[in-house]
Amino acid sequence: MKAKQVRAQYTQEFKLEAVRQVSTGQAIAVVAKVLGIPKASLGNWVRQAGKGALSGAGGEDKAVKVSPEQMEIARLRAEVARLRMERDIAKKAAAYFAQDTLRGTPGFTK
Repeated sequence: MKAKQVRAQYTQEFKLEAVRQVSTGQAIAVVAKVLGIPKASLGNWVRQAGKGALSGAGGEDKAVKVSPEQMEIARLRAEVARLRMERDIAKKAAAYFAQDTLRGTPGFTK
């Protein structure tokens, strides 16, 4: 027998912060992973925010309370993920150009 799944409920502040992170150019998948929420939920929130229809959870007393410190941690985790992605891209670009430079060097064989 399956245990009944409890749907997580989030405060409006949490939803708005998640949407704000996506609107600054971060990928929905990255933000969702960092915040620990389903990609589909975040995608729905982004769509709702675009229509001006984003609201908080069904009942504020039942909602998962997210403190300002938790929001800051989530924001910083998203920033770390973005910076790691940028670093990895820079590493790959540097390796590519190093290979290109070596190909022009006499005696280079591969």
